[in-house]
Formats: sequence, structure tokens, C-alpha cells
Amino acid sequence: MDLLALADFNLVARHGGFGRAARAAGRPKATLSRRVSELEGALALRLFERGARTLTLTEEGRALHERTGMLLAELDETAAAIASGGANPRGRLRVSAPLLFSQVAMGKLAAEFAVKHPEVQLEVTTDDRAVDMVEEGYDVVIRVNPETDESLVGRVFLRDRLVVVASPALGQPQGNRPVPAVVRGPGGGDAWKVKVPDGRARIPFEPVLRLSSMIMVRDAVRAGVGSACLPVSLVSHDIAAGRLVQWGDVEGPEIALWTLYPSRRLLSARVSAFLDHLKQAFPQGTPDELASYIGT
Repeated sequence: MDLLALADFNLVARHGGFGRAARAAGRPKATLSRRVSELEGALALRLFERGARTLTLTEEGRALHERTGMLLAELDETAAAIASGGANPRGRLRVSAPLLFSQVAMGKLAAEFAVKHPEVQLEVTTDDRAVDMVEEGYDVVIRVNPETDESLVGRVFLRDRLVVVASPALGQPQGNRPVPAVVRGPGGGDAWKVKVPDGRARIPFEPVLRLSSMIMVRDAVRAGVGSACLPVSLVSHDIAAGRLVQWGDVEGPEIALWTLYPSRRLLSARVSAFLDHLKQAFPQGTPDELASYIGT
């Protein structure tokens, strides 16, 4: 049965005529008449007795109106309740976020979001790979400098930059002599190109430790074992306190954290609330804001 035709039938039955129903709904009278006729043809029943000036329900039409009118009203109320989620988001929200951001900020962000929106069941998983949002059932994905994907839309909500830091006890780099370095994972080159107050410099390095997370790298550098290339938001408190010294800003593209989602049309209330939550946490999206949010 065509639900749209059934809805039009109930509209006409409720208002007692095609003309009144058309004026109430802002729909063409001819369209309503055609849809009702199509429904009568599909059911092989006459639903209205049409007089010169009157329109009355047949016995079958009255029974159909009584039994389906309430059901359609419930459907409308259900759709309105779901749509009204913009004022009161609810339901399950799955988010994928990169390892470092999850370690330093996501726990606090998730807790604040849960307090603000108690009817949303937030699930956050940590993954640095490019997950398939649709196949794996994610509503929002947070990624660092993601590649262009025509199936997704998104926006930058945070920016960061890389700096080379070391313990003051390590001393400043001298000439072309490699400095001891803590690096993340295999590879990573043999020198950092940095911006310094009087221009640019090249700092050769030799890995003495290879660790799998930026947090581990930072802790090792704090311990004085070597220098490292790290996001400034992760070490700005250490630099301000004198625990680490900054040798320079690393040349290259900035670090941009993006929120990605399948479509900006008909965005669910849950996703909109989460995006707004990130915007409120980082209104300017600067490294200083992230450092302040992380704390010490």
C-alpha cells in the first residue's frame, strides 16, 4: 500500500473534502483527488461517495480512516521526536580518533560530552589507520592531515606544529656532529630542518631509542637521553618550565586535525552536538589551546 496515498486519503477524510484539505495542506486539489483515486483503484474499493456538493466516506472508507489515521499520526509523532533530537541528542555515537590525541585529550573530552549529553552513548576507539566509516559503522572520524576523500566532508578543528626539543643538560647541537635522538618507529631520516631566529639550520641526529608513541618519546626526552621532534602542544609546558629547551620549529606542512563525516546534509543531532563540543573546547583551534586543555 502506498503510504503517501494513504496519508492523502486521511487528509481529505479529516477535512471533509478535497478543497478544504488542499487549502489546509497547501497542495493542489487535483493532486489529492488523483492520489485518492489511485488508492481506491489499488484497493478495488470506493472510499468516498462523491456528490455534486458533498463528499462522504463510504463504510469501507470510514473503517480505513479509523484504523489508519491513528497509525499515521503515530508515525508523524515518531519522525518529529527523532528530528527534534537537535535540542536533545540521543542514541549511539561512534568516534574513531588517532592515538596521540586520544591519549592526551579524548578522555577529558568524552567525559565532558557525556555530562553535557547524558542520552548519547558515546563510543571512542583509537586507531591511526584510515578506517572505513560506512563499513565499520563510525559516525565521526578524527584524522591528522587526511587525504582527500570525495565521499567524506569535514573541517579542521585544531592545528599544531612540530618542534625539536631536548633536555637542557644535553647542550646545544654543535656543527655537523649528530645529536642523540629519540624517534618514533623505524626510519625517520637522519637530520631535522628547522627554522631558528637567525634563519634556517640542519640538525643531524642519530637515533638512540625507537619508541612507538609520542608520549613515550616525550618522557624519554624529559629523562635526558636525547632530543626529539614533537608537537609543540605536547611540550610547551615543559619548555615554559625549563625542563626542555626548543632548538627550532621543524620546516614542513602544519599538523591539522580534521573531523570527517559522510555528509553535511541531514547531519544527526548527535554528530552536530559532538562537533559543537569540539568547537567549544578549541574555539580558535591553536596549539596553545590544546596545550592548555591538556594541562601538565
